[in-house]
Order: sequence, then C-alpha cells, then structure tokens
Amino acid sequence: MAYMSMGEAHRRITDYLNRFSDAVSSQDVASLKQLLSFSSNSPSLLFLADSLNVFQDANRLIKQSDNYSPFADITVPLFRSLQHYRTGNLVDAYLAFEKSANAFIQEFRNWESAWALEALYAIAYEIRVLAERADRELASNGKSPEKLKAAGSFLMKVFGVLAGKGSKRVGALYLTCQLFKIYFKLGTVHLCRSVIRSIETARIFDFEEFPKRDKVTYMYYTGRLEVFNENFPAADQKLSYALINCDPRSEANIRMILKYLIPVKLSIGILPKDWLLEKYNLVEYSNIVQALRRGDLRLLRHALQENEDQFLRSGVYLVLEKLELQVYQRLFKKIYIIQKQKDPSKAHQMKLDVIVKALKWLEMDMDVDEVECIVAILIHKNLVKGYFAHKSKVVVLSKQDPFPKLNGKPVNS
Repeated sequence: MAYMSMGEAHRRITDYLNRFSDAVSSQDVASLKQLLSFSSNSPSLLFLADSLNVFQDANRLIKQSDNYSPFADITVPLFRSLQHYRTGNLVDAYLAFEKSANAFIQEFRNWESAWALEALYAIAYEIRVLAERADRELASNGKSPEKLKAAGSFLMKVFGVLAGKGSKRVGALYLTCQLFKIYFKLGTVHLCRSVIRSIETARIFDFEEFPKRDKVTYMYYTGRLEVFNENFPAADQKLSYALINCDPRSEANIRMILKYLIPVKLSIGILPKDWLLEKYNLVEYSNIVQALRRGDLRLLRHALQENEDQFLRSGVYLVLEKLELQVYQRLFKKIYIIQKQKDPSKAHQMKLDVIVKALKWLEMDMDVDEVECIVAILIHKNLVKGYFAHKSKVVVLSKQDPFPKLNGKPVNS
C-alpha cells in the first residue's frame, strides 16, 4: 500500500459515508448497491479499507455526526467487515458483514417502497459469496465449515421479509435462487421444497410478475431438482423454459442449462445435433449420442466410464446409465432391418442367438439367457412389441410398429 496521510484517509472515509447517506436519502439504489458490493474488489472500496487502517477513529466519526449516525448499525460493522476482507480474514469478514446486513434488513422493513431491492440483492449475493470463501478458510485450518449454512438461515429470514404483500414481494424469487445455490452447494436440496411451496402455492405470488432473470434461474434449479427426482417431463418443461428465456449472449449460462437438459432429452428419445454439442463445448455427450444412434452398447459404456467423474459431479450419471435400454432397442432394430432386407417374410422372427452374435461382435459377452432377460425388459418397458417363443428361443415381433418411438415421453418405469 502506498503512503496515505491521515487527512487523505479521513477524506476517503467521509466521502464514503456521504455517498451512503445521499444514496439512501435520494433513493439512489445503483449507488447504494456499489457501496455494498465487496466482491467487485472496486478500487474505491479497497482504498477505503486502507483508509480505515490509517484513520482508526471512524466509529467515533460516525456516531458523533447527525448525518452518519442514523446508519451507524449498518456502516460500523460494514467497515469492520471491509477491513477483515482486505487482510484476507474471511471468517471475521463474514461475521461482521452479517451483522451489518441484519441492520440493513431492519431499515429495509421500515421503508415503505421497494426502491432498495437491488441493494438487498447485493447483500444477499455478498453474504453467500463471503460465506463460501469463509468456509474454505475454515476447512483449510482444519475447522468445520459452517458459514454457508448460517448464510442460508440468514437468507431465509430475508425471504420472510419479502414474502408478504406489497411491491417488495417481487424480490422473493431472487432470494429463492440464492437459497437454491446454497442448498445445492451444501448437498441439502431437500430444503428447497419449503421455498418452492411458498413460490408456487402462495396466492400472493404471480410467477409472471417476477423479473425474467430470476425466472430463468428458478426454472434452472427446479429443473435440476426434477432430474434428481427422475421426473423427466417436468424437468424437460422447466429446463426448456430456462433455455428459451436465457439471454442468448450468456453462453456460459446456456451451457449450464444444456448440461442437464441434454440428458433429459436423451431420456425421452430426443437427440441433440452435433453442432450444438460443439458450440457449447459439451463434447462429453458426443459418444453417448453416437451410441444411441448406432445401437452401440460398447461405445455407451466407454463414454460413461471415460466421463464418470464429470457425470457424477453433475448428478446425471444414473440418468445416462439408464439409456442402455434405448441402445439395446436401437441394436435390435438394426438386426431387424438387416433380416428384413434378406428375408422379409421372416423379419419379425428374431433368434436370440443372432442377438448374442451381434453383441459378441461389439465385444459384449452375453449368453442366451441374459439376452432373453433383456428382451423381456424391453417388452415390459414398451420399447419392443412382441412375445417369446421359448422353445425355439425366438422373439416374435409385432408386424405393426415393433419398435415404438418414445415421442418425447420417458421410458415406462
């Protein structure tokens, strides 16, 4: 840090306090938001932190001024948090910021209009980000990470403030999305249910009145929850909504949505185009799509093994693993087409040992009994129409649509 005189430090501190007071009195939410955004690492906030280390009597300055003292409960712990943040002491920075945020919420309750919503959003974002970084600090020191959980409790309190009647309620969806990010990070996704119920069943909310940005984020996270619950029609609807309404310039966000929407689409029999996978760098799905097109079980298993860690982290591995049945269906259909070309009159009679040979060619060793079991599952799941002639070890296929398409519906459970 370059040398800073006491007078310069005093000037920077009073400048910040004047800007804070003016932003509140003039309801200038853009300026207020900037003053609260630590993680932006703006030079003015970093200089302010340095100034607080030089001029160490800021608390008295605030409390003795009629202009600054009304906001002392916000600014005093906020300054302390900023100092800790500047020195990399993130646990204490979080604790002080939460105290300041609590005081801000009390003021926000008293303001009749929703003019300060964007500033409240900044506080909600900052407290989540600070908590995540504080937990990393705790973990690195061998201590139990607990601040993100505390941030979740704090944001639930803020959600309660916004969930009443009046213009402030449009902020509830932003808070919900911040809570989702915390619950997914902590692996406590079951806690999402209570806020989802509040949004989707409370009569005070009209989903269409929320900002588009928040609706897209909400649909993305609730879509992921539906993937987790294997409710693929609902997941398709929610994630498709997020994709259609996402800002087309936000390629990173589009990629995040597609990472979950593609497995859902695959599960209901809809394959993405190759250019889409290339454009959004989702090449981990390329071989899975090829395996479905070709009926290549070996390729599917290789793709799953090669990207296992990535798919497990995303929570889509089990969804993709269940695509095996569709790959078997495609393989059997290819065998059927070849037989039909050779002898149309017997195309609907498929010998199990022919299937065994096809699998052996794919380096998949199975005996007739195993293949019979797989065919029985395909018939039960309505992926194959037909029946067994057990004595002759033949599958007799229906002459009408023996391999039904999913047509956007999941495989029968």
